Amino acid sequence: MLIVDAHEDLAWNMLSFGRDYTRSVTHIRAGETNTPIPDRVGQAMLGWPDWLHGQVGLIFATLYACPGRRAGKYATLSYTTAEEAHRLYHRQLNLYRDLVATHPDKFYLITSRTDLETGLQHWRAAPPARRRIGLVLLMEGADGVRHPDELAWWFEQGLRILGPAWGRTRYAGGTGEPGPFTRLGQNLLERMAETGMILDLSHLTDEGVTYALAHYPGPIIASHSNARALLPHNTPGRHLGNRAIRHLAGRQGVIGLVLPHDFVKDRVKLGSPRHLVTLDDVVDQIDYMAQLVGHCGHLGLGSDLDGGVGQEHSPEGLDSIADLPNLAGVLDRRGYPPADIEAILGGNWLNFLRWALPETA
Repeated sequence: MLIVDAHEDLAWNMLSFGRDYTRSVTHIRAGETNTPIPDRVGQAMLGWPDWLHGQVGLIFATLYACPGRRAGKYATLSYTTAEEAHRLYHRQLNLYRDLVATHPDKFYLITSRTDLETGLQHWRAAPPARRRIGLVLLMEGADGVRHPDELAWWFEQGLRILGPAWGRTRYAGGTGEPGPFTRLGQNLLERMAETGMILDLSHLTDEGVTYALAHYPGPIIASHSNARALLPHNTPGRHLGNRAIRHLAGRQGVIGLVLPHDFVKDRVKLGSPRHLVTLDDVVDQIDYMAQLVGHCGHLGLGSDLDGGVGQEHSPEGLDSIADLPNLAGVLDRRGYPPADIEAILGGNWLNFLRWALPETA
């Protein structure tokens, strides 16, 4: 089995805290002992041998920077102008290129179906300790795109997925900062469609999600979102309503289940005891969205581990990325057949990419 994780903020962590993801979680945690890092963003959850142990073979690796007005713990990579945002996002793009060039035995970029299939063949043929992890680049928050006309350049550089908002951007309202797509944002969607970019709905407001589903003709995902119906008291506006879930599934889209525990179970806050949220609660989210649509062909993982929170804020039973396969046991116990389990943990994302990516770079 190959697991796909559709949301990991690797570049942000590498640049902000010096995390070396070619090393193990144990090594990273030991190196951060007696530093402020765990207090700011929690104990690390990601690392090279842990991905392999957890059978994670493909990651949507983000380019992320924070609007300066909301910086806080994200201040290491924050911006106040479009030009500053562009420089930060471009720096992260170059970091991924350097990572692949420096460690070609560990990582490769996926920009096309050809890249994907070649990488999957290598994964199946290589001994487990010598497998490589594919990276699909995802920009979270579109302010790094100085103007919609710049999208073709980003696509040429390897970007394949774009989420217009985190908080509010020049293009659309986002989490905690309501608003629709702006006129510039509507133009952005038009250029995305022309370019062949995948649209990520996560963090968009309800107005933005509704507009995008009605007007964007290209492939659509939600890289890291859960069912809002199970979270009526948590993070207003952050997750997907029933109508959006049904519509996205009908568009051949995939929703990545996000795993920080306050996003899994209602009335749980960051800092709450870990035992309050378990992998069974994660499967409750899967159950709800599968039953809402009538199948699980639209469900995947988008963990957001190391996304500003850490082990302390993850469900019990998930001590690092290496534990993702534990979900298979819970799904099996809850009656999911093997084919559905494999689809949820990776197959649905792979099928989506086979459809949504260009044939060649």
